[in-house]
Amino acid sequence: MRMRRILTATVAAGLAAAALTGCSSGDGKTDGDVIGGADAPENATKLNMWVFAELHAAVYDDMAVKWNEANPDKPIDLDVTVYPYQDMHDKLLLAVNAGQGLPDLADIEVGKFSNFVKGDKPPLADLTEAAQPYVDDIVQARLDLYSRNGKIYGYPTHVGAFVAFYNTELMDAAGVDYKTIKTWDDFENAGVTYNKATGKAFSVASTGVFFTETLAIAQNGGQLFADDGLGDVAVNSPEVVKTMEMFQGMKEAGALSTIPGGSPDSEEAYGAINNGDYAAIVYPAWYTSRYVDYMPDLAGKIAIAPAPQVAGSDTLTIGGGGTGTAVLAGGKQQDLASEFLAFAKLSPEANKAVWEVLGFDPVNMSLWEDDSITHNPENKFNKYFETNLFDVLNSVKGGIGHFTSFSNENLPAVDNLFRTVALNEIYENGTPAKDALDKAQSDLENELGQ
Repeated sequence: MRMRRILTATVAAGLAAAALTGCSSGDGKTDGDVIGGADAPENATKLNMWVFAELHAAVYDDMAVKWNEANPDKPIDLDVTVYPYQDMHDKLLLAVNAGQGLPDLADIEVGKFSNFVKGDKPPLADLTEAAQPYVDDIVQARLDLYSRNGKIYGYPTHVGAFVAFYNTELMDAAGVDYKTIKTWDDFENAGVTYNKATGKAFSVASTGVFFTETLAIAQNGGQLFADDGLGDVAVNSPEVVKTMEMFQGMKEAGALSTIPGGSPDSEEAYGAINNGDYAAIVYPAWYTSRYVDYMPDLAGKIAIAPAPQVAGSDTLTIGGGGTGTAVLAGGKQQDLASEFLAFAKLSPEANKAVWEVLGFDPVNMSLWEDDSITHNPENKFNKYFETNLFDVLNSVKGGIGHFTSFSNENLPAVDNLFRTVALNEIYENGTPAKDALDKAQSDLENELGQ
């Protein structure tokens, strides 16, 4: 028997969702490939798992090996099937509705998670008890993202804390010191100075993804939905209007510019950033992997720093994107799958792999204090960046906020409208932010029947 990863169809279809997930969506392997794998004991219990990211499958394979080494009395034989992003979620929802054909475990992207936790009896297993050996070390805001009514239904993959990435070579040449940037006002002033000195873009006003702005909305005490993010759509609330007026002002002042591909997390954008066309990116910590994988020319030139703040806000950062891994309820191996999943997602061993293999910021904060891991000079991410990611994370860990709107079941509709209409109106057409948001609110109320 073997633990094996089976990839079905071309995974490129998931790229449109990559920015929201934060975990990418695969690497384009073809239908039916069987790769990787390691021998499982003859008495192993088979567990089937569905995912939409090839890199995640590599980590789960590794954790299955470690589980079997640590638990010889209850070994597993893990089959991980990688589907394209949308196909996997559609297939999982169909299986849930049919009550058959379900895997034991599945990755569920944060924007899709609410589809699986509706009603009094969600089709996902309650993972609260299985988390207890690790829960004291886990970033609570990320557990909250996949919890309902006091029960945990999914385990997070990373924190996704927003940070700032600065090209120090470009900024030093323009006479701009990134260390002086603390607030969004500082960020705007630095951007205007840089733009005037170089004639080039400083940072990004995304038209294809509604993401960085949510950090400032949270810092301003707002949500995209009423009732602290859990209720009806409220994209024209005072806090959202204030935030979008701030970003529109930065765009008009020259501190922000649109980018090829519509967001920093696109193939066209990687080339532009690697070419030195943009000096600053505010994005979740998982963006470290994009620099290392797609922007090799910038090695040794990028400093990681805390994201800009709203003065006086207790929220220093929020988690952006994410994948909640769940156990499907009612399966014969539900208890074993839950215990394995807690080990594979929450344990120090798992979170070490999340950092060393994926370059994501681990949700188990006990690792944040382990210098042998966080400051390992041989780590490819530590080699690439001027500053250490975990030094930044530790400086803001007391202010990691929970943006409840990310778990609202109507987030996909809001996200789609901003990506296709509102952001272009605000950043490209110059429509006053409040007018664009009032129109977005009206359109969403009609679409959602609210």
